[in-house]
Amino acid sequence: MLNIKLSFKIIIFGFIFTFFSSFGQSFFIGLFNASVRSDLNISHGQFGSIYAVATLLSSLTLIWLGKKIDDIKLIYYSYIVISLLFFSSIFFSFVNNIGLLVVGIFLLRLSGQGLMVHTATTSISRYFYLNRGKALSITWLGLSAAEFIMPITIVFFLSFYSWKSIWISIGLLVILFLPILSSLTIKNIKLSSREKHVIKLKKNNIKSWTRQEVLIDPKFYLISLVMLALPAINTGVFVYQSFILESKNWGEFVIAKSFMFYAVLSVLTLFISGPIIDKFKSRKILPLMNVPSLIAMVILFYFDNPLSSYFILGLMGISNGLANVLGSSTWAEIYGVKYIGSIKALTTAMMVFSTAFGTAVFGLIIDFGYSIEIIALISSIYIVVANILILIFKKEIKPVLVK
Repeated sequence: MLNIKLSFKIIIFGFIFTFFSSFGQSFFIGLFNASVRSDLNISHGQFGSIYAVATLLSSLTLIWLGKKIDDIKLIYYSYIVISLLFFSSIFFSFVNNIGLLVVGIFLLRLSGQGLMVHTATTSISRYFYLNRGKALSITWLGLSAAEFIMPITIVFFLSFYSWKSIWISIGLLVILFLPILSSLTIKNIKLSSREKHVIKLKKNNIKSWTRQEVLIDPKFYLISLVMLALPAINTGVFVYQSFILESKNWGEFVIAKSFMFYAVLSVLTLFISGPIIDKFKSRKILPLMNVPSLIAMVILFYFDNPLSSYFILGLMGISNGLANVLGSSTWAEIYGVKYIGSIKALTTAMMVFSTAFGTAVFGLIIDFGYSIEIIALISSIYIVVANILILIFKKEIKPVLVK
């Protein structure tokens, strides 16, 4: 039987952690892009390069630190992650030169986008089985809520307070709220308390792969090619939103307002995708994941009207809603859950690396004098190539069953 009370607590934990992961997400840090560049007197390309280096370092660190979730009791692991996010937020408020900016972004990316998301999604993927898709959908609503609330809120506060003061407030919010929330929800959680389920036929048991086995499996890289498109492209758009505003001659608040469409459509997609994935399986939905983002890039290429921003962010939100669930459920579905913490540490690190790569490429293209339309064209080509490959080898993407 499913322990409803315990399951609810775990989902609340996941929801809150994904919400607070926003402080290390590209869309959030991108809101401070102009302020930080102005204070430090650096260009778009310099900021992008710094962001990319810091993000790359965080992804490498995550491979090791994320694996520890398999070895440490979840409540203690969550305290470590919370403490790191608190320190990162306070540290970022003291950034006043390029060296500190590298360290500050490294810490935020590692603790926020990396470990907060890793802790939430690994816990949900491991605990749930029959209802994994639905549980992940609800969990990711936390980040969608942040994407809806934060952009316009931060833009408003930046009108009255310095960006450094805002980061001090964020740090205090993290340390005052999250430890209590973790204690109330997951204090006694362990693997043996996962969702109970009955597998009638032994042949339906999915083999649990180790990380070493996954690394030599060709389908891992095929899936990753599709999975990594969205974080790379989304990050570029979020971090360089000020450049897009300048290029398209849109008003200051256009993209910030458009994030509401992004968040709403992410949420709607999450509600729909969870039950669909539970019914039809992640691997069958995977080829559809990046199609809305492809359409968004086409719109970004062709249209300059401010209204197009709402369509672009909305379509990206649909892809994001699919990717959030598929990004966790696919790995558990194909490679089992025994070593899912180790595997998710690797895949999350790769995702973070792709955001670094996307940021660096976008920044270099901008500094070389190319337009946002060229960036949209390159992004479209990548999505098309990745989708063609996943469709060609679709039959190869399936779990190995233990007889």
